[in-house]
Amino acid sequence: MDSKKYIGMDVHQASISVAVRDGAGKLVMECIIETKAATVLEFIRGLRGNLWVALEEGTSAAWLYDLLKPHVAQVIVSDPRKNALLKAGNKNDRVDARKLSELLRAGLLTPVYHGNSGVRTLRELSRSYLTVTKDLTRVMNRLKALYRSWAIPCAGPKVYSPRHRSSWLEQLSEAGVRRRAEQLYLQLDGLVQIRRQARRELLTESQKHPAHQLLRQIPLLGPIRVALVIALLQTPHRFRTKRQLWAYAGLALQTRISGEYRFTGGQLQPSKRLPALRGLNHNHSHDLKYVFKSAAMQASHSSDALGDLYQALLAKGMKPAMARLTLARKIAAIVLKIWKKGGRFDPGQLKRHAA
Repeated sequence: MDSKKYIGMDVHQASISVAVRDGAGKLVMECIIETKAATVLEFIRGLRGNLWVALEEGTSAAWLYDLLKPHVAQVIVSDPRKNALLKAGNKNDRVDARKLSELLRAGLLTPVYHGNSGVRTLRELSRSYLTVTKDLTRVMNRLKALYRSWAIPCAGPKVYSPRHRSSWLEQLSEAGVRRRAEQLYLQLDGLVQIRRQARRELLTESQKHPAHQLLRQIPLLGPIRVALVIALLQTPHRFRTKRQLWAYAGLALQTRISGEYRFTGGQLQPSKRLPALRGLNHNHSHDLKYVFKSAAMQASHSSDALGDLYQALLAKGMKPAMARLTLARKIAAIVLKIWKKGGRFDPGQLKRHAA
């Protein structure tokens, strides 16, 4: 007799709706428990058999995954953007928990990676650094927008410099506008200090990981980019091929085609219709895409092996945007290969490819 039990959990801040099915798909239990570690573990320990748990990615997903992993056979954190069946029909906590348990039993859930806790500190530090960087960029944009709204040209970085700050403020004749600019400068100074500290801690933590020295061999992958790559990817073994990494980093092309085959004289033959391109995939890690695309952008202006490859692609007639995309893909593939196999970066291979 199948001893598996499939548990669907619809997780919220205060409560968790739970639905349990047996191996035959029969609903054997439903309940609502409090979102607390002790309560969740007490519920799990009260069940018998081979326990499989499914929940959706969300605020508490990482905490609940780490809590349940040692006590059940399998925990699947599913991607809510791909659970279209949850949107059909009536929707409430009880119904969602039932559907999750059924989809888990049928093997129709797309999992989100939650596995390598060895880089948890680095991941949190990278999130802090990226968040502060985005906040700093917002304040800088607001400051320039303030000057532009009063027809004051403010191109370049001098508007942010403490040395030239008083001369910029003198151009604002309105007292309220000047005070607003002063407050934005206070925010700017505070965020600059926080960003420096976040950057220092991120680099210190990144150097503790063996992959740091391996990836630093790759041109244009500086210490910050290497730290972000390690934090965002966690482990290279989650990607079987480079194409899976391209899709995760938003560098994969989306294609659409229908009617691929036809019968001619009673024989099945492929049609000559070409797949239609629909641009790059939208479901990806935006921060990781920025790392690879910014490295490719910098490589397009460099004179090293990656820069030579970019110039060779342009010489073949490739458009600059596609050449930069190809370069970003090449950098991602090199990262995956070196990190997986622990080899050395060989610029000669890039030169042969460019030739």
